[in-house]
Amino acid sequence: MSPLENYLLALADDALISSQRLGWWISRAPQLEEDVAMANIGLDQLGQARALLTLVGETTGQSEDELAYLRDERDFRNVCLVEREQSDFAVAMTRLLIFSTWQHELYGALTSSSHPTLAAIAAKAVKETAYHADHAAHWVLRLGDGTDESHRRMQAALEAEWPWRDELFDNTFLNEPDLNVAPHDAQLMVDGTAVDPATLREPVERRLGAVLDQATLGVPEPRVVFSKGRDGRHTEVMGYLLSEMQHLHRSHQGDTW
Repeated sequence: MSPLENYLLALADDALISSQRLGWWISRAPQLEEDVAMANIGLDQLGQARALLTLVGETTGQSEDELAYLRDERDFRNVCLVEREQSDFAVAMTRLLIFSTWQHELYGALTSSSHPTLAAIAAKAVKETAYHADHAAHWVLRLGDGTDESHRRMQAALEAEWPWRDELFDNTFLNEPDLNVAPHDAQLMVDGTAVDPATLREPVERRLGAVLDQATLGVPEPRVVFSKGRDGRHTEVMGYLLSEMQHLHRSHQGDTW
């Protein structure tokens, strides 16, 4: 795929896989209203993924369904952060805070993209992700500065999720991972199409730090994890996630409602 297609796929896959994980919380969230909130956030992310996959398909000739349901694990470019299991509510809120804060900064920058369609997608998404980040921050504050038990669980969730955020700021993923070629990402930055992920670290971590400080949570010590989802190298749970997400479409290819 071209550098632009790789870039768009990465953003689309982030949103698509995060949406799939959030859907698990419907009927499992701690409050009835939270079931609705998680569903709505997941649907927002699904809408972002659909728009970006449709944009990719304009040059590859594939439909959004084909890109979502007929690619294999190694073809997905999402960061490992969004694919990992999140059956603990504290983990889900910590991850949503990190991911949506990053998305909000990213889409805010992409509203000035020289690619008009991408800029239009970003203009809509930046409004959605502002709500997502605010919703997650509300829960992190409520639980982090709550009881001793809720504080302990939020800090444990933060320790578990924090190392996986680094891949969000990796600016090398536009290299073709399976070919010995030079980086292509520089041209996308030069022509104003894309945003260098590395430039998002400072504003994202400043915002996260402010929330954690208010929630009386400590920023974890640096820890290295193997997170190479941008290169198609995923955690072991990704295969199970895709099996569930793609089963119906792969079992009835060509059928329509």
